Amino acid sequence: MDDLPVFATCPRHVRAVDFGHALVLINYRTSRVQALQPPATSQWGATSHTGVLDAIDPALARRLLALGLLTPTRDPAPWPPALRARSARASWGSTEHPAGINRPPRVALTGTLSAATALTTAFAITRRGHDSMWRTVALLTTSVARTVRPATFEQATGAVQAVRRAGWYFPGRTACLEESVAAVLLLGARRLGVRWCHGIASDPIRLHAWVQTEDGADVAEPSSTCAYTPVLTIGDRHRQPL
Repeated sequence: MDDLPVFATCPRHVRAVDFGHALVLINYRTSRVQALQPPATSQWGATSHTGVLDAIDPALARRLLALGLLTPTRDPAPWPPALRARSARASWGSTEHPAGINRPPRVALTGTLSAATALTTAFAITRRGHDSMWRTVALLTTSVARTVRPATFEQATGAVQAVRRAGWYFPGRTACLEESVAAVLLLGARRLGVRWCHGIASDPIRLHAWVQTEDGADVAEPSSTCAYTPVLTIGDRHRQPL
């Protein structure tokens, strides 16, 4: 331990999610995700109470420091406990999921063109290197801060469908992150607010981004989205800033 700092803390831009069988650490500055098995999870929990690194195996401590999941401090700086997440029953890879591509519903040309502009911005910001998620969070925070009223469910649904329609013709990859960011930007241009959610689910551990209305209704999402525990939300009074 001679080459390690005595004290460390978990930075605000790192979120810890406890599934019981694994602890997942998400670094929203570097976009890195790290899963810890139960022995390492116990060490993380013990250290979170004290901020003293002697509760962690030296090799694990070096790994967490190198990934920016812990940062050295001059004094003890305990951090909040991990977020408890819903853990799916283990399927051992046998769970079936629907597959296929469905053409999005038709949208007015003007709406599709506006959505294409928002999608282009989302695509560019989510492709800006290792700190793309950090820049994405900053862009979303700025967009929702300028809204003046919440979007209705119909308005939010229309925006998501317009983005998906534009994405049908878009030459780049358009998955949940790009779609959800573009929907927020599209509504933000009309000063309408929604809640952007970034969550995690288990079996296997996977991430998802989606949009909710400000009263918590998922917008144009399948029922399987309920399996995701929101880790970071941006928008309205429930916003959890980094």
